[in-house]
Amino acid sequence: MPYKPISDYGLIGDMHSAALVGLDGSIDWLCFPRFDSPSVFAAILDDAKGGRFRLAPTTTYRSEQRYQRDTNILCTTFASDGGQVEVLDLMPIGKDAKSSDHVVLRIIRGLSGSMELECLFEPRLDYARGPTRLRNAPGGVIAEKEDACLALTSPLALKVLDGTASAIFPVHAGDELAFILRWEAEQPPSTAVWREQLEFTAHEWQDVANSIEYEGSWRDELVRSVLVLHLLLYMPTGALVAAPTTSLPEWIGGSRNWDYRYCWIRDTAFVMDAFHRLGHIGEMARFLEWLACFCESCAEHLQTLYGVEYEEDLSETVLDHLEGYRRSQPVRIGNAAHEQLQMDIFGEFMVACSTYHRAGGAINDEMWATIESFAQAVMDNWRRPDRGIWEVRGRRRHFVHSKVMCWLALDRSIAIGEATGKTANLARWRRARDTIQRDVLRRGWSEQLQSFVQYYGAERTDAALLMLPMVGFLPADDPRMRSTAHRVREELDAHGMLRRYVTQRTDDGVGGPEGVLTMCSLWLAGYLTAVGELDDAQALFERILGYGNHLGLFSEMVDPRTGDALGNFPQAFTHVSLIHTIRNLDIALRRREAPPPEEMQVGPTKPPSSS
Repeated sequence: MPYKPISDYGLIGDMHSAALVGLDGSIDWLCFPRFDSPSVFAAILDDAKGGRFRLAPTTTYRSEQRYQRDTNILCTTFASDGGQVEVLDLMPIGKDAKSSDHVVLRIIRGLSGSMELECLFEPRLDYARGPTRLRNAPGGVIAEKEDACLALTSPLALKVLDGTASAIFPVHAGDELAFILRWEAEQPPSTAVWREQLEFTAHEWQDVANSIEYEGSWRDELVRSVLVLHLLLYMPTGALVAAPTTSLPEWIGGSRNWDYRYCWIRDTAFVMDAFHRLGHIGEMARFLEWLACFCESCAEHLQTLYGVEYEEDLSETVLDHLEGYRRSQPVRIGNAAHEQLQMDIFGEFMVACSTYHRAGGAINDEMWATIESFAQAVMDNWRRPDRGIWEVRGRRRHFVHSKVMCWLALDRSIAIGEATGKTANLARWRRARDTIQRDVLRRGWSEQLQSFVQYYGAERTDAALLMLPMVGFLPADDPRMRSTAHRVREELDAHGMLRRYVTQRTDDGVGGPEGVLTMCSLWLAGYLTAVGELDDAQALFERILGYGNHLGLFSEMVDPRTGDALGNFPQAFTHVSLIHTIRNLDIALRRREAPPPEEMQVGPTKPPSSS
């Protein structure tokens, strides 16, 4: 198979869209002008049809990749017996981050000796649905399909043949060549400002890194995760995509292939919570302002996910002309989960509100109206079965995690109301909150298993149960939680990592195997940290770090047998879980050595109460 491992890619972006660049110098995935726009390169989903933009040696070489320190500027170095060349890849950030020129800048630099390189430019606009016309223009080439166009400025003449532009050229020590790709440009763009764009973009990313409030043991890993999460932000609205890719399979040859290029309320809420803890408040304020404005009256009709401009209709379509990564079909665009009932998202929204308030954010009348409407939606609907955090496509169930997050939504609403003096509804909310807790403790517990279970009446577990102490539903050292954690590890272990649930025993409406969700093992490391089993927690955490790629990027899943990356890449939820685990484990280890004044934060915490 011609496909590279998923872990062979680095990510570049401008907080509007993003591209995957392989160790072989090939851009195999890029959508313009937004994350969820049709692709212009999609070789990662179909090596023959998808299209690519490759700059690579013509002979045998060795390659390495790294990011320029504290930036999202990617450097790929090619070495051979004859010389050494580097390629810098970036998407320049605009002076106003809410706007973008939609540019990819590729700079070749000769470091030593000489080397022969090939430029191979094969754009395939609109997911390669139909032919893309390619023609020469002064200074480069133009790609067109219907109303869409893409222009490439090239420092050398490119030969156009059968939809491909190419050239073979030498690079000597000291040479510097710039290729500039721009969306919706009628002519190849000017080369006059690329050095300024490079310098400005580097400084912008370094400012993000320098503003992070963390000086612990795993600073490099944490900074990289924060920079990745910023690459997944869509700055015009403050939305955050779950991942920049679609349909990378959760198991090779399987059908668990989903489009993650949208804004999940759940993922975004937890990312904003992490940003707050690291001193990044502005991003959270923009997200909550949108949510308060948009969702004040939607209440129970709040969708699980939206488009990056907060589009509601994300109808799912199959691109059956693409063979899929390593022939894993179907290739999907859109995501039918936007139509599902997932009650846990109300709790996650309240995590973001709670964290925002703790950071000093004002709960104005508009935001309080949204909190009231969501609390009422929880009271009206918490008894309903739903699809749960894993978005099952089988039967609705009374998922324990969903019930606990409904409890959380009311608990945090009560705490904010107490702290702000908005007490009119608190008595009703307290009664409903306590009713939910009693219901979970009674119906979500299995005496036979001595464990909480995946859903009411089940006789199996779910890794999401490890979230119960993280949100304060029960103490981590409660005997029921210790017993549950033991059962989860026993039932869901896969070569030392943790499945989210046993797919063979769960009617999730999809079927077939999957990898292990990296995030679940991070939750386990977090639980071990909370109960003081720090040596085990650190050993597990450092093992998980080994599943990141050469750049510190993490996919959604891994194959527990081989460690190969699976699923969409890189994934926001994995990186935000990594951030929380790093902070909590580092605090706990430092406390064990010499207790610091800062208390460890186990997941979302309540805002200060006035009572």
